[in-house]
Amino acid sequence: MTSIGARIVLAASNTARSVGQSLDRLGASLEVCKYADKLVPSTRFVAVDGISPTVSPYAAFVAPSASVIGDVTLEKGASVWYGATVRGDVHKVFIGENTVVGDRAVIHVAKIQGDFPSVIGKNVHIGPGAIVHAATLKDNAVVGPSAQVLDGAVVETNAVVGPGAVVTPGTIVKEGEVWGGNPAKFVRKVTAEEMQLSSENILNTLELARMHAFECDKDLEQLMKDEEYYEDATTRDPDYYPYQPVGAPEHGDVLGQGAPGLIFDSVLTNPEEGLKFNQKKKQAAAQHSSG
Repeated sequence: MTSIGARIVLAASNTARSVGQSLDRLGASLEVCKYADKLVPSTRFVAVDGISPTVSPYAAFVAPSASVIGDVTLEKGASVWYGATVRGDVHKVFIGENTVVGDRAVIHVAKIQGDFPSVIGKNVHIGPGAIVHAATLKDNAVVGPSAQVLDGAVVETNAVVGPGAVVTPGTIVKEGEVWGGNPAKFVRKVTAEEMQLSSENILNTLELARMHAFECDKDLEQLMKDEEYYEDATTRDPDYYPYQPVGAPEHGDVLGQGAPGLIFDSVLTNPEEGLKFNQKKKQAAAQHSSG
């Protein structure tokens, strides 16, 4: 049998809970714009109003921390880097082949103050921290780091918007021109060397994007194997038999014991070598942790 004090505390707790729930329901009924914030495991690809991003199976890379939202199309070889946001919530976004959306860049659209999608052509390079808002970038255009291309603006083929420049709404940056400043103005013509460098930069970034995609797609098991291989490579004695991944064919193997003429990687056939190796491994680990 519970004491009187315990029963009083229990009754007071139930009363307080009931009052709190009543107040919460009252507050919810008074809300004008109701919004529920839901936790999701990933925001890399997010649907809006039932429309999900369309991503080519041959897209080079979409970073784990990037967000591609709503009516967005990513073509072959396109890459969206770390922290970037591509948001097609009230209009569409199209990103052409081999185009690069740099780290922390933002691509958005317009519907309220105008009706503009964001259409980005092939081999376009959008620098880190840049903003493309409801604008058109034609093939081989370059938008420098932290630059802004705003509503209804057009950057034509092989044109360059310099770092930090602001292309105001409705402006047209002509083909093969370099613009800079705030507001952006014509500076000079693009040189042939700059066009060649831009093409090489796109190809180099495509190769880098594929490497990042390969690493980011690894599961926990693969990461653990990589860590094991790295530890082995940094601690194994150079005279000891080289590391062989599980399942890898071994040239010159004899009865599963390794190739003749080398120290077999087995503590069963060479226990003294195994003891020596373990001792060196411990010493190396101790030196690594102390350093």
